[in-house]
Amino acid sequence: MAIQTKGKSRTPARKAGVARKSASKRAATAYMFDTAAETMPRAEIAKLQLRRLKASLKNAYDNVPFHRRRMKALGFEPGDLQRLEDLAGLPFTLKTDLRDHYPFGLFARARTEVVRLHASSGTTGKPTVVGYTAKDISTWADLMARSMACAGSRPGDVIHNAYGYGLFTGGLGAHYGAERLGATVVPMSGGGTERQVVLIADFGARVLCATPSYALAIAEVAEKEGVDLRKSKLEIGIFGAEPWSEAMRREVEARLGLKAVDIYGLSEIMGPGVACECVEAQAGLHGWEDHFLFEVIDTDTGKAVKEGESGELVISTLSKEALPMIRYRTRDITRLSTEPCACGRTHVRIKRITGRNDDMLIIRGVNVYPSQIEAVLVGLPDVAPHYQLVVERKGTLDHLCVEVELMPNVVPTSAQRKVVGESVRHHIKSIIGVTADVVVKEPGEIPRSMGKAVRVRDLRPKLS
Repeated sequence: MAIQTKGKSRTPARKAGVARKSASKRAATAYMFDTAAETMPRAEIAKLQLRRLKASLKNAYDNVPFHRRRMKALGFEPGDLQRLEDLAGLPFTLKTDLRDHYPFGLFARARTEVVRLHASSGTTGKPTVVGYTAKDISTWADLMARSMACAGSRPGDVIHNAYGYGLFTGGLGAHYGAERLGATVVPMSGGGTERQVVLIADFGARVLCATPSYALAIAEVAEKEGVDLRKSKLEIGIFGAEPWSEAMRREVEARLGLKAVDIYGLSEIMGPGVACECVEAQAGLHGWEDHFLFEVIDTDTGKAVKEGESGELVISTLSKEALPMIRYRTRDITRLSTEPCACGRTHVRIKRITGRNDDMLIIRGVNVYPSQIEAVLVGLPDVAPHYQLVVERKGTLDHLCVEVELMPNVVPTSAQRKVVGESVRHHIKSIIGVTADVVVKEPGEIPRSMGKAVRVRDLRPKLS
């Protein structure tokens, strides 16, 4: 029996289909916890930032002796802040400040009020320790859910989380955000790549969270196992925790059959979810300005650069309780844009991170970032997208050797190695302007990382 509605005939099956679509549409918008915040006019964003910045500075002044001493030395009190531009008069906070006050010296709350601790690996000295109150954790979950939604995730998705769990913020940050979004989380962490491939296929994951280098490793193992993940239900990849190039994006998208979206964060500020690309444009990460204030400065002078100019990203927190950060120098190189975005979000866009100040190599007077080498290598014929840069001191000059791999389908003859090596050397010289030795290895010889890729092996003598 047909059901008549507004002159159109609907069978029960058609009516059920319409109901499912309506429910799906409602579910697709249920994640938008605060749509007004994401589309707020620029002038309103600035007003909100000023109000929250004053509160954050007061929190730091009242509860963190380090910040209070520095403000008093300038004759500054939080109430003196009248404009956002006044923040530029305050000193920067550096990673060394966290190490110098290890473990809890920069906390604005008693340790008993801190419900979570995360920390860096500490491989280059004392680790940097960050803490969260219960409210901080809730804010983080909200912002990660917002970021995941911005990237194209939806309630009900199966989200395969291959970020590392533990003291690294990636795994738990994505986990709590996915749950807040209303998704089903597969808490795989890194490692066990063969099993990752199986579960992505068997559980029907629509979203993959991982570092881009590990996503590529998953694709590689899947291909070896004869599994075509391009035919799986994967549609979205949310990749971050390391700089990666547009060439790497195209490579991962082609091999996994998904849209690769960039996400940004750092433990000292919150963790992942400080900013995220929108799936509609994939043209810069929307920095969530209701919780963070972004600046870009000239690395040498510390002065602000004009919008659109490249420089070092500096971030101040606006809502953190346990660890307020004032003008934290991230060392990440980027540029900002307030141009309108196709998605309708009004928050500033942080253009792709091209590298870090502390990752930059100076080879015979030429500044080189690992991501520049990556952009040259990915897509070259017969060259796999895995590499390492080996830096040595020869005499008074630094010397660069680029280790690359042949693609699995290439016969590793000495003649073929020579052809590939000369091609790589030529492209690096012509595009980047630096001369490098090239070592061509067989497939699988370059170490794979389960988390952040180790791109540089620095063999130069350490300064005492």
